[in-house]
Amino acid sequence: MKNSVPFVLLLLLITTACFQPERNCTDFKTGTFEFEAEVNGVKEKTTFFRNDSIEIDYYQGVADTSSIRWLSDCEYILTKLHPKNNQERKPIHMKILTTKGDTYVFEFSMVGDAENKHKGTVKKLE
Repeated sequence: MKNSVPFVLLLLLITTACFQPERNCTDFKTGTFEFEAEVNGVKEKTTFFRNDSIEIDYYQGVADTSSIRWLSDCEYILTKLHPKNNQERKPIHMKILTTKGDTYVFEFSMVGDAENKHKGTVKKLE
């Protein structure tokens, strides 16, 4: 019985170490999406359309267009085409962490500011 404990622990370690979260990122490279976030205690929704090179965000009735440069199937750089200030000029690094069904979990931060990463969940509408 004592000899079986290390074997069970090793088996458990092997099975959990091999687990990879689902990442079908190519399913989310294009389409229409919805993102919900809490802003100042209020839940806000943003809808956006993305193709292989452009993302158009619709927030509170205002459209904003950004260019996309794909680094891999799961990572891209988003740069606003018409920034209104210096903060908006900074590109944003986006990384899809996991996918499941019609949603994905992602993290984002300003390029060069890896310490201030944020996470969110997006749902694909079309």
